[in-house]
Amino acid sequence: MHIRIAADVDEQALTDLRSWLGRDPGTRLLSVEPVSGAGPTLSVLEALDITFGHAVDVANFALAYTTWRSTRAGRTAGNGARTLTYGDTTVDISHLTAKELTELIRSLGGQAASGYADNDPDEGRRLS
Repeated sequence: MHIRIAADVDEQALTDLRSWLGRDPGTRLLSVEPVSGAGPTLSVLEALDITFGHAVDVANFALAYTTWRSTRAGRTAGNGARTLTYGDTTVDISHLTAKELTELIRSLGGQAASGYADNDPDEGRRLS
C-alpha cells in the first residue's frame, strides 16, 4: 500500500518527519521517498511517498506519526505534513489518534491493507 503525506507549505515539517521515521524502530525500514517540485530557485520538498509492506507497518507508522506530531504541538510555525493522500482521496490527519489513523489507512486501502496481513505473524505488535 502506498500513501503520500503533503508538505502543506511547510517543507521543514516533511524533512523532520522523514528523519523521525528513519530513527523510529518501527518505521525505519519503511520505504519513504521524497517528492520534489520546482520552486522559485531550486527544487522544493512537496511530499513524502510512503509504502507499507505489511499491515503492521501501518500501525507502526500511525504511532510514529502521532508521536512526531505531538512533539511539534508547541511550535507556532508551520502545520505541515498533515495531509494524507491515497489514490483520489485526500484527508487532513492532523487531529487523528494513532488508532484512528491506523483505521483510516487500512480502510482507504481496503483489502490491500488487510489482505496481506492474514498470515502475518507480526500483526498487532510493534517491530523493533
